[in-house]
Amino acid sequence: MSQLDLSGCKKRKRGERVFKFKVFGERGYPTEFNGSFQENVKALLEVGQVENGVCGTMASWSFQLEVRRHPLMHLFLFVVEEPIELSLEFSCKHCQHIGWGQHMICNKKYHFLLPAKAAAGSGDYCKSSNVIELQGDNNHSLHGVFHSNGFGHLLCINGSETGSDLAGYQIMDFWDRLCSGLGARKVSLKDVAKKKGMDLRLLHNVAYSKPWFGHWDYIFARGSFGVNQEMHQSAIKAIQNIPLTLIAHQLGFLSCQNEIQLILPRYQLLSGHSLVTLGDLFHFMLELKFRIPKENNTIDSHYPRIMSDASCRWSPKRVEMAIHVVVEALKRAEFQWVSRQHVRDIARAYIGDTGLLDFVLKSLGNHMVGKYFVRRCLNPVTKVLEYCLEDVSRSFHKQETNNFTNIEAKLMKPHQKISWGQLMRDIFYMYKNILSHEHTIMMMTNNNGVFGTNSTNIPLASKIILDSKYLVKEYRDDFATYDESNKWKVFCAVVSTNVDAGTEQEEKAITPYHCFVLRSNAIFNELRFEVEKTFRDMYFGLRNFVAESVRNMKSKGSDMVFKTVKPGSKIVFEFKQERVNGGNICEGLNMVVDCLCGTKDDDGERLVSCDICQVWQHTRCVQIPENDEIPNIFICSACEQDILNFRSLP
Repeated sequence: MSQLDLSGCKKRKRGERVFKFKVFGERGYPTEFNGSFQENVKALLEVGQVENGVCGTMASWSFQLEVRRHPLMHLFLFVVEEPIELSLEFSCKHCQHIGWGQHMICNKKYHFLLPAKAAAGSGDYCKSSNVIELQGDNNHSLHGVFHSNGFGHLLCINGSETGSDLAGYQIMDFWDRLCSGLGARKVSLKDVAKKKGMDLRLLHNVAYSKPWFGHWDYIFARGSFGVNQEMHQSAIKAIQNIPLTLIAHQLGFLSCQNEIQLILPRYQLLSGHSLVTLGDLFHFMLELKFRIPKENNTIDSHYPRIMSDASCRWSPKRVEMAIHVVVEALKRAEFQWVSRQHVRDIARAYIGDTGLLDFVLKSLGNHMVGKYFVRRCLNPVTKVLEYCLEDVSRSFHKQETNNFTNIEAKLMKPHQKISWGQLMRDIFYMYKNILSHEHTIMMMTNNNGVFGTNSTNIPLASKIILDSKYLVKEYRDDFATYDESNKWKVFCAVVSTNVDAGTEQEEKAITPYHCFVLRSNAIFNELRFEVEKTFRDMYFGLRNFVAESVRNMKSKGSDMVFKTVKPGSKIVFEFKQERVNGGNICEGLNMVVDCLCGTKDDDGERLVSCDICQVWQHTRCVQIPENDEIPNIFICSACEQDILNFRSLP
């Protein structure tokens, strides 16, 4: 396993350049990015700090990045150049899974890594014997890899929920700038992002019709288990358009009746307009997170966390105890208005720290605590602060049965009625009891089909969305003609055919089209020279590449390129590739996949091979439980049927 060993690193040299994290990768920073992907990477590494010997014999560089100054926070970006000769995996499984298995294997990969923990204060990044594994992503805030042809993969991002010093969106902003600045071609990722146990690709598709990564323009590229884009879009619409009235009615028969009947009218009231469908509800709930002030930012299990307040100097346990005492004191008032001093006097019998009590009383005003809303207002006559406890469940029940007016909605703004923590608990509850595939199936099974036709679509649609993990973004669209300083573009690719025992076989590999910028009077010999040089440096299977002919074109070396083709045209060069020890020059693996779900190649899911026909199928599709080991002997249904049809011996 390739590892980046930081145990032998020296301290940062005094005066070494520090880059700003928030703009790193933008055009012109930290260097000019105005060439091809390979040229841009080379320009970037020239301003990096060379790290000799920290990753075996692989060349590596580092960049010190300043996230903020007060308090000081630095982190370090490491770039490791992995030549194909030192790679543990000759082919790239990520290319295979995203559908780029036909691409030729590149000579180099470039790993971009942000370790999970940033260095602060002194700026020393190797105070301990940390080891960064290139093949493992648990200890990285970010791990992305690029092939030398500009195609790349985002292997992981780990935000603050997994212990990183950065939030997930900050890491994605950084990665997106880096890809754009370097001129990456296309970048893929496997969307397995979670938040508080919720799959974000399901939650955000229902709320926004796009995954969480869609905010950075990543789109559906490929589904697993035979899922295609049409199925994916249909599944999203099926869940989004389910009426809330149907949900309220059908879930009313289940154990979650009381909670659902409380949540739905709560957000109807907060929204100020009618929420009709399940998509409307989740969209409003997720958008509401950005409208709630940061001081209400809470995810505690029962009480609002007010620990982020600068004046809070008490432990969370003591604060929660004080909140509990204050709420119990208000309960004694039987939901009547009482003075702040009255509540304080009752609470003092249990909490001796008056400073803590004053802090909690100030912070709880107009906040949700469980199912209670703590009201606070100034008595217009006595000019004394008064408190009152309201059972929200009773208010919403009254609204539903007696056509409660919108007076309450006009008295207070939405963010004053609910804390961030309560909102997150409601989102999780609705996700678990409505969207969660396993939970919905369990409810359907346990309640003898009480779900109607529309809601039985939920588990199937959720399953399809969750099986749509592979996303892609096209960062650089070079397919445009331009005339700058008398130079024009042309796009070239290489097609190879294998020659075996003197017999020419079918076309075996083709590279993506690459952009070449030429003078307007350039000739084909000049273009041929540039193509050979570029593709030899880029692809392992083209190290001895000699352009033998141009497909569908008769041209001489002395002919001018742009008198034969128009600027922006595509040109394909052909050559014959001899087999070397049966080696493969493409990223795809030599395996036959033909699954019951319709999948014809490896999509990254667990597969099992038939011991007779050697055809691979998904373990899920052949009813092998996910937690079970793959059997030592497996025979597919087709071969099993053939065996049963054999005539018995006499």
